[in-house]
Amino acid sequence: MTPALSRLQSLVLHPDRRIGALTVAALCATAALVVGVYTALLGPLFAFAGAVGLAAGLLMLRSLRWGFAVFIGIAMLLPFATLPFKIGVTPTFLDLALVAIYLVWAMRIVTGRQRRLAGSSLGLFVMAFLAMALFAFAAGMSHANPTSTTLRRFAEIVLSILLFFVAVDFAQEEDNLTWLVRVILLAGFGASLVAIVLYVIPDALGNRILSSLGRFGYPTGNVLRYIEDDPANPMRAIGTSVDPNVLGGLLIFIGTLAAAQIFVHKPILPRLLVAATLASAGLALYLTYSRGSMAGLALALLFLAAVKYRRLLVVLIFAGALLMFLPPAQEYVSHFIEGVGLRDRAMQMRVGEFRDAFILIGRYPWFGVGFTGTPDIDTYVGVSNVYLLMAEQMGLVGLAVFLVTMSAYFLLLARRWLRGGLGPQREAILLGLSSAVVGVLGGGLGDHYLFNLVYPHMAALFWLYVGMAAAIMGRRPALTHPLAPSLSQNWEREG
Repeated sequence: MTPALSRLQSLVLHPDRRIGALTVAALCATAALVVGVYTALLGPLFAFAGAVGLAAGLLMLRSLRWGFAVFIGIAMLLPFATLPFKIGVTPTFLDLALVAIYLVWAMRIVTGRQRRLAGSSLGLFVMAFLAMALFAFAAGMSHANPTSTTLRRFAEIVLSILLFFVAVDFAQEEDNLTWLVRVILLAGFGASLVAIVLYVIPDALGNRILSSLGRFGYPTGNVLRYIEDDPANPMRAIGTSVDPNVLGGLLIFIGTLAAAQIFVHKPILPRLLVAATLASAGLALYLTYSRGSMAGLALALLFLAAVKYRRLLVVLIFAGALLMFLPPAQEYVSHFIEGVGLRDRAMQMRVGEFRDAFILIGRYPWFGVGFTGTPDIDTYVGVSNVYLLMAEQMGLVGLAVFLVTMSAYFLLLARRWLRGGLGPQREAILLGLSSAVVGVLGGGLGDHYLFNLVYPHMAALFWLYVGMAAAIMGRRPALTHPLAPSLSQNWEREG
């Protein structure tokens, strides 16, 4: 203890109670003065955000669990929030959360607190995909120099893919796995409720609330979204995800994980809370009017019903009947039918995007044009289809590596499912995670949020889910790290 702290302690614990009381009062007055000046200089919103951020940062540095909890909370509730000041660049809260996770994970290994590194055979495919992304980025710089924003966003995608390996290692322990699922469901419930509340309150109030996030890097002005961007049409729910289709993809992650827990004898959260999470996610997804995400969720739930929970088919049939015959849903059904028939402006624009994407891919078929732009003035990078977007940026080779990676994932899933012995709870978690993967891959046919530099939180959640599922399905033998106190290089098989 320093002399100053020792002196302060002696004053607080002074035998004369009056001196001790005066010392405590002086400390409280000083603290109140500091907090008052802090609040006056930054304003109540920044002051509160700073306090919450400081507390979250301290928790993240103490435990990898809290690092994942903060990351999931940010990804679902404030995915685009940035620091209100610059430190050379303006990092997002998501960036800081990911860096903290990697820092704590690395320090656990270096200091010997963690002796084994768990892996998965799927990791080889993920590394190949990451290598292709890095190669495409480097090759793309030959025709366009990246801006600082492009560099930061591509780094976020790299960090998102690498999250797979941390998730595989962390989720090996049963307690850690259930912790992650609980946090996802609770944060997802919050994100769904926020989206619903912002939708049902008056438009002016909702717009004002969302615009207030402009201090943290969110768009301001008229931020509400409508079908075909026409205020005469129904409004689309966006929550804090800025884009209704991105919110729809997020709700696929939430809804499928909750749906799998509904049918477990002992869900990891109270069944009523799980049911509320599923209902709110379904309602919020309905309010997005995102046809691709709705189709993706339906595909995910059909997969879940076909593999295990047959009773879910009854729920899906009932929900489909409500959509078809309830009068309030007729406008939604009409919107969906118009999209399938390519009769509305949004779908016609997407057809044009597909046509332009095939032109670009035809010119640069093997390794794409990278992430910094296109070398031709008459083409552009951007299409509402994650697979075509990958082919534009990484070529057919990069797209093939991703498809092989996903094929390997489902092959491992089939092998682990046929082997059995998972137990009801791990089985439900694995099916919930895998159904979400099915849903967002299906939704990717009509959107690009899984591999878009603008939405790194969606890529991070995707690879987190894949990593958690890979941890359940089984892994390669655990390697005793050479920096741990035990220097043996024993390989052990677990799971």
